[in-house]
Amino acid sequence: MHQPEYRDLKSGEFKLPWTYLHVIKDYVDMAAHLESTPQAKAVVNFAPILLEQIDDYVQQIHLYLKERLPLNDPLLSALIAPYPPEDQPLYWQLIKDCLRANKERQINRYLAFKNLAKIATWLEHHFYALNYISTQFLEDMLVWYHLAWIAESVKQSDKRIQALIAKATNFTLEDRTLLFTIIGELLESVVNRYKVLAEKGQIELSVTPYAHPIMPLLLDLNSAHEAMPEAPLPKFKNYPQGRERVLWHLQKGMQTFEHYFGIKATGCWPSEGSISNETLQVLSDFGFKWTASGGSVLHNSLRPNNTMDIHHPYQLINTNISCFFRDDGLSDLIGFEYSKWQAEDAVNDFIKHIENIAAHEPGDKVVSIIMDGENAWEYFPNNGYEFLNAFYKRLSTHPAIDLCTFSECLKNNSTIYPLNKLTAGSWVYGTFSTWIGSADKNRGWDMLGDVKCVFDTAILSKRLTTQQILEAEFQLAVCEGSDWFWWFGDYNPGEAVSSFEKQFRLNLTNLYLLLGEEPPAYLAESFTRGHGDPSMGGAMRPGVEH
Repeated sequence: MHQPEYRDLKSGEFKLPWTYLHVIKDYVDMAAHLESTPQAKAVVNFAPILLEQIDDYVQQIHLYLKERLPLNDPLLSALIAPYPPEDQPLYWQLIKDCLRANKERQINRYLAFKNLAKIATWLEHHFYALNYISTQFLEDMLVWYHLAWIAESVKQSDKRIQALIAKATNFTLEDRTLLFTIIGELLESVVNRYKVLAEKGQIELSVTPYAHPIMPLLLDLNSAHEAMPEAPLPKFKNYPQGRERVLWHLQKGMQTFEHYFGIKATGCWPSEGSISNETLQVLSDFGFKWTASGGSVLHNSLRPNNTMDIHHPYQLINTNISCFFRDDGLSDLIGFEYSKWQAEDAVNDFIKHIENIAAHEPGDKVVSIIMDGENAWEYFPNNGYEFLNAFYKRLSTHPAIDLCTFSECLKNNSTIYPLNKLTAGSWVYGTFSTWIGSADKNRGWDMLGDVKCVFDTAILSKRLTTQQILEAEFQLAVCEGSDWFWWFGDYNPGEAVSSFEKQFRLNLTNLYLLLGEEPPAYLAESFTRGHGDPSMGGAMRPGVEH
């Protein structure tokens, strides 16, 4: 489970709503599927910066309901506002925000929402007509948008949600307050639900470095050349003091994880499955027992022999950490193909693949299915409810399949293969091309490197107070997150590129101001634009490049 830091740390305002929307839809549903199938097992990873944002939302909603203190998320605030904004651009922006959902699976599923969306699309080409649109239109849009993002398990069990869906139109402030309250309940309970599942031994909880950085690149930008020898790199030969920053993210990540779950994580999912020789050594020294990455990384590492047996953990020489490698083919069937299938057919096909592995590969095998925690499910009917329900029930009762966690694999003495060398890469294509190596992505690294040099100079000068250093360290961590670089590039959708590069520049600007420095003029100008229409909106990418 991962969302980047969407808050402007200076103002506290959430610039994008994806944290709370994915919680009330995907994270709630995944917990419900596991709870309804007690014999199922899984590893669930949480990015620490996601846990903090969930907590922030919980506190905001609590304070609003108790003391009517203002909310720091514009979209959530609009849902509960007694009156819509008088400012027409803001009014129109809220209408557009309510269209940011899967058209086929989330909007067109409900006739009332579909009709509202048609009107909104018409308004885009007849903007003058906005003056004649009633406030009820926006209020209904806001309710339907949030209903579309409610978890399927909640829609099937909560009579309050069922009543709102049945009402369909002319929602009142009382209706909106009820929906807002339900959203608060889901946010408040979600982390504890996973904690309880872990305490029961049904899931293993793992952790990611605090703000989701690409550790191998912080440690050594040139590690990108191991899988992409011809790729151009940023002007900085290396990210300044990168190892210290990796250790900071790991230490702060573990502290945050322990704060919310009360336990230490045995395993670490490195951001985007990004690993290198040095990264594995750092994780090993840090005390982690296992980590994981993409199958393409193993494929690159075993060249030229190509005698790859992906269905085993490996251990790089001179480290004490086991590394599991994703079965990219099977994992990507779930992520990119099975949403187009009938649920039972998809599960039957998946099980057949597992049975084929058991029949043709001797000995015990560990088939690692590693998935994005949120973005796949909106492409399935009903948020993947029927698929996941059948998936967990069928696998957990299959006589030849043993669902287990990575730590259980190691405790059960799964055969660990030695790995003599590792070619650095990620679970996306087995390379770092999603984050570095193109003009726009390299420009982002140069901008990050500029502010890091200013940060280091300010620390050495000893002119900052302890509190200022603390705030600057957190702001720097946000700037180092992987998600900004993911979206840089013209092959991505224009709206997504604009949102993320704008927030990246805001994050850098805030850091300069915290350091008492004037932000460079280039931070006032956009440096990357998107024109693409990638599969799944660009939020997911397969393990193997096609």
